[in-house]
Amino acid sequence: MGPLDAFWHLANLFAPAWGLAALLAAAIKLVWWREVAALPWLRLWLWGGGGGTLACIAALAVLGRDGTMAGYGLLLLGVALPQWRLMLRR
Repeated sequence: MGPLDAFWHLANLFAPAWGLAALLAAAIKLVWWREVAALPWLRLWLWGGGGGTLACIAALAVLGRDGTMAGYGLLLLGVALPQWRLMLRR
């Protein structure tokens, strides 16, 4: 595997985490726009993406492979919990 292949492999491993974090951050800003008006979209996205990335790594370490339903459930928790915590601070 060359360096470019390794880059795309890692990018595709973490793409669901960052994509889900972006969608969830946008949904939070649309649904709870009054409550989170002072909370920047970028902050929601970064915290959600970071949590999702850690969840992907944990799922890969614990389950031994990517793409399992348990791994995707952990990914959902990893993205949603940091964003939920940011909303509680307001």
